[in-house]
Amino acid sequence: MHTSAHPPRLLFLDWLRILAFFILVLYHVGMYYVSWDWHVKSDAIVPGLDAFMLLSAPWRLGLLFLVAGVAAGMALARLGGAAFLRRRSVRLLLPLAFGVLAVVPPQSYFEVVEDVGYDGSYLHFLGLFLRGYGGFCDHDGCLFMPTWNHLWFLPYLWAYSAILVAIAALAGARLPGLARTLGNGLHGWKLIVLPAAVLALARVTLLRQFGETHMFVDDWFNHTTYLFLFLLGAVLAHVPACWPRCSALRWLALGIAATGWAAIVVWRTLLERQLPGVDAFAWFPLMAVVHATTAWCAMVAACGFAARHLERDGPARRYLAAAVFPVYIVHQTLIVTLAHYAKPLRLAPGIEAMLLIVLTLTLSFAVFECVRRVALLRPLFGLPPEPAPARPAGDSRAGQACGKAG
Repeated sequence: MHTSAHPPRLLFLDWLRILAFFILVLYHVGMYYVSWDWHVKSDAIVPGLDAFMLLSAPWRLGLLFLVAGVAAGMALARLGGAAFLRRRSVRLLLPLAFGVLAVVPPQSYFEVVEDVGYDGSYLHFLGLFLRGYGGFCDHDGCLFMPTWNHLWFLPYLWAYSAILVAIAALAGARLPGLARTLGNGLHGWKLIVLPAAVLALARVTLLRQFGETHMFVDDWFNHTTYLFLFLLGAVLAHVPACWPRCSALRWLALGIAATGWAAIVVWRTLLERQLPGVDAFAWFPLMAVVHATTAWCAMVAACGFAARHLERDGPARRYLAAAVFPVYIVHQTLIVTLAHYAKPLRLAPGIEAMLLIVLTLTLSFAVFECVRRVALLRPLFGLPPEPAPARPAGDSRAGQACGKAG
C-alpha cells in the first residue's frame, strides 16, 4: 500500500521509545538483585525490590510494541509493502544475526561460569555455543544455545511487520479507511475497556498453558499479546485524534494503573508466603484481568502524558533516537559482564547498582559513538547508512565539466 496522504510524524512517540528503552536498562540492572531467575545473580538479593520492578514490568514491552506498530503503520503508508519489509529486514535481521554471533555469547558464558562452574576459556565456550551444545544443566534445566536472549524483540518485530504487510496486501486501498473506522471506535470508556479486555482474555486463556518463553515457535501468549498491540499501533497511526483522547484520560488511566500495581504486589506476596487458609492461586483469573488492565492503562497514561508534554524536537531527540537501538543491542551484555567482574569487590548493593548503571550507559554510548562513525558497523547495529554530505551550491560534476569546457 502506498498513499499520498501519509500519517504525520509523532515526535512524542520517539520520546516514549527512548524512555522505554532506558527504563529497560534500569530494569535489567534490577534483575541482578531480585529473586527472579536471570543470567547472573548478586549474592545480595535486595528484599522489596521486586515490587518496584513491577512498576514497569506489566507494560514496558507492550508499550514498545504499540509504539513500533504506530511507526510501522506510518512507514508502510509512506513506502509501500515491498520497500517497507525490505528495510525492516535489513534493520532487524542483520543486527539479530550479528548479535547472536558476537554480542549475546558473553551473557551465556558468564551464566555457565557462575551457575555450573564452567572453567574453560571463552573461545572454547564460543565453539560450544555456536554448535548448540546442550550439556550445561542445573536444577532449572539446560541452557539452550545458541540463543538471542534480550534480542528476542527483533525477530518478533520482524514477524509482526511481515504480518502487517500481508494484511495491507489483502486490504489494498481500503486499509487506511478500515484503520480509521476501527480507531475511531476507541473513544471514552472504550479506549480503556476494549483493548484491556483483549489483553485480559489472552492472559486468562493462554498464560498458564504456554507461559512466556521468548523462543518464538511456542510463545503463543506473548505472540497474542504483542501482535495485538503492534497491530493496534498500526491502526492508531491513521487516527491522530486518538492521542488527544489518551491525553484527556491520562490521570484516570494512571490512577487505575497505580491501583492495579498495588493489587499485583499484594497478590504476588500472598503467592510467595502461602498463608494458611489463603488460596492465592485461585485468584488467577481475576488477577489476570487486573494485570492486563494495569498494563493497558499504564500505556494509555504514558501516551497521554507524552502527547501533552513531549511533542517537541531538538538535537537531544535526534541524537537519542539514533542511539537507542545500538544501546539496546549492547546494554545487557555490558550489565552481565560488569556485574560478574564487580562481584568480587563486594560493594553495597546500592553503590554497585549505581556503578552498573553509570558504566553500562557510558560504555553503551561509547559503542554508539564508535559505530556511527564506521560505515561497515552501522547496519550491524541497526543504523541506516550515513547520508552523503550535501554539495556546496554550484559544486557539481556538471558545473565542473562546464568550467573545464569554458
